[in-house]
Amino acid sequence: MSSQLLPFVGKTVTILTSDGRHLTGKLMGADQTTNLILNSTIERLFQPLDSTKPSETVSHGLYIIRGDNVAVCGLVDEEIEKEIDWSEVRAAPLGSMKHA
Repeated sequence: MSSQLLPFVGKTVTILTSDGRHLTGKLMGADQTTNLILNSTIERLFQPLDSTKPSETVSHGLYIIRGDNVAVCGLVDEEIEKEIDWSEVRAAPLGSMKHA
């Protein structure tokens, strides 16, 4: 397991993927190539800034993310997370990463 991710195991993390997806779940494990295993995973689908429709949350459950698709992995403050009404959050779409 990647030693930098060891402190995150068993905790809720947010992952931004190289194709612009936003996933949140409990990190169950990772390997040396940053392949991640998440449990209780949800994906947040944010509406554009000018939209009146609510943003959506899609449940994925157990989820594996290939390491080369992980752009950012960060810890979630669960107290703050509970206070946010995610259906009201709007965001411009994230573009995909370009590999040289």
